[in-house]
Amino acid sequence: MSVQIVAKIVAFVLYLGFMIYIGLRSAKNNNSPKDFFLGGRKVGPWVTALSAEASDSSAWLLMGLPGLCYLGGIKETVWTSLGLIVGTYLNWLFVAKPLRKCSVAFDDAITIPSFFSKRFNDKSHVLTIVSAFFIVFFFTIYTASGFVACAKLFRSVFGLNYYVGLIIGLVVILTYTILGGYLAVCTTDFLQGSLIFIAFVISSIILVITLGGPGNAIDQASQFNALALAGQFGEEIKNAFAGNSNFSLFSGISAFSWCLGYFGMPHIIIRFMGIRSNDEIKKARRIGTSWMVISYIGTFIIGTLGTVYLAGSNLSNPVMLLTGGAQETVFSETMLKMYPAFIAGLFLCAILAASMSTADSQLLSASSSISFDIYKGIINKDADEKKVLLISRISVLVIAIIAFGLCLLPNNDSIFGLVSYAWAGFGATFGPLILLSLFWKNCTKEGAISGIIGGGITVVAWHNFAWMGGIFKLYEIVPGFIVCLLLAVVVSLCTKKDEEVLAAFDKYKALAD
Repeated sequence: MSVQIVAKIVAFVLYLGFMIYIGLRSAKNNNSPKDFFLGGRKVGPWVTALSAEASDSSAWLLMGLPGLCYLGGIKETVWTSLGLIVGTYLNWLFVAKPLRKCSVAFDDAITIPSFFSKRFNDKSHVLTIVSAFFIVFFFTIYTASGFVACAKLFRSVFGLNYYVGLIIGLVVILTYTILGGYLAVCTTDFLQGSLIFIAFVISSIILVITLGGPGNAIDQASQFNALALAGQFGEEIKNAFAGNSNFSLFSGISAFSWCLGYFGMPHIIIRFMGIRSNDEIKKARRIGTSWMVISYIGTFIIGTLGTVYLAGSNLSNPVMLLTGGAQETVFSETMLKMYPAFIAGLFLCAILAASMSTADSQLLSASSSISFDIYKGIINKDADEKKVLLISRISVLVIAIIAFGLCLLPNNDSIFGLVSYAWAGFGATFGPLILLSLFWKNCTKEGAISGIIGGGITVVAWHNFAWMGGIFKLYEIVPGFIVCLLLAVVVSLCTKKDEEVLAAFDKYKALAD
């Protein structure tokens, strides 16, 4: 075993060991479901902001988007990034403070299904069951993307078998999530978000300087693109660059519409409910948005210039060319070439950090829907807190195993594809309902149920008809969001209003910020 491999292994072991240590330290603070799922609403603005953005970005920030850039998808990357930055800011601006206030006002709700149930006075539990179903369904898909990223990283860095990498990622993420709950997830996300930020900033600067400054770097990237379109690097890369050059109106709308997803992401908006006070939300918004802007600039630089950097001085005869799905490892390959083994190992932990920071949050949100909303809320209302925590941890394990199984299916190894599907699912099923529940007094239980079901079914159907082309090329979040919103509004207007709900909404609006 070479010295370089040993140095990278040491870096990874130190990092993974520290994450597990945080889980063990946080375990002693979990004395109730509120502690396990929401940290007792005691988390400060810095940890809340970086935790929200790190769990939002996931591995596709360091693998999916740079890989898209690598194959000439610059326009799609730019419009997607713009949509995500706008969505982040608007989410913090319009949803964060009202959601925290509203969730406290409506019987101190600590999960999204319980919030909906209490907000709309759903004694039938239909809304809880429907919400929990879609949360578990789409989070299982989303979690699978994190495991795939771990597997690709370990294969790229250590040459490990894909399935071995999946198992390592599964074990580490499960360990600190099951032990530490929300506080462990937020603390590790804060550290992971910081590592991602540092890796992007330093590496982007070094990359531009190495290629002779901004002007020379852009010229070389343009030359690479021209050679790719001319077929110098084979049909696969030629077709990818040619396809991306035909960036249409539908493509632009689809890319920017990622912004709609933020309003319905349970693992992101739950951070708003867990922050220490409403007064700290403004500070958290500035921190989170700044992190997003700088990180996406880094994604663009490394994805675009990584082609030239890895190719070497003779672009017509590149030293390294990533094809066959390996383009999503452009960040890791760049780090391995740029730094000494140990430093590269530490920065490559940023990819692991992105994967883990999202997967842990998703597992926690999904398990809360099963243990707190379904088990405690419906099946066994008299269950004590220890029993609920046990069911929570078992749920984390079961969902992770199912997600692991999805990673083994054919054609489920695209990080960007898995994330985009799950993102659309959450944005379309919950996004409109979160906004309506906070700002529209007359939204009813029947409207909420209709909207969630209609939005979820639309996303799944649209996604599976994408092969037909035409209008189905439009990102499924757009029709799903529209269907959910329309159904919720129309059905609410046609159904009887609950006077108890109307009175509770008035009390919520009257509360001081």
